[in-house]
Amino acid sequence: MTGSAGLFERLVLEGMQAGLSWITVLRKRAHMHARFFGFDIERLASAGEDDLQSWLADAGLIRHRGKLEAMVCNARLVRDHDDFPGWIWSFAPPSVAVYDSISQVPSITLESKAMSRALKKSGFKFVGPTTCYAFMQSVGMVNDHVAGCFRNGTCTDLRNRVNHTS
Repeated sequence: MTGSAGLFERLVLEGMQAGLSWITVLRKRAHMHARFFGFDIERLASAGEDDLQSWLADAGLIRHRGKLEAMVCNARLVRDHDDFPGWIWSFAPPSVAVYDSISQVPSITLESKAMSRALKKSGFKFVGPTTCYAFMQSVGMVNDHVAGCFRNGTCTDLRNRVNHTS
């Protein structure tokens, strides 16, 4: 995943997931997509208090004021960034770690800590190091499928392809 729109949507979803189970986010994802203008960066960057109040009243959404305000703030920052995808992908680890067991898979890495610090310094919200690592997983920046997993090779190939085209 290399475009601003897809990266932004994943960043929003990871931020929405903070403190919740993934199934909650997955069950609400289609409704979020509809209510959040298809995660359109320009439209979300222009959202105002009326939109926020409408979202807070909608039981089909994750109704956390801080997360909703973060989504709007982050949309403005992505919109105004010259090369958001290039910047985000600059945090990808230089190589793929191979894990033999799921217990070896981290929830935070040096790269996710660096990404979190940089995003926060730029004004982004709901982008802690754990959220950033989950984001890195969701967009293919890291592949933490264990060595014996049938998806490991495919995910590594996809990550390598993205790295060569970004």
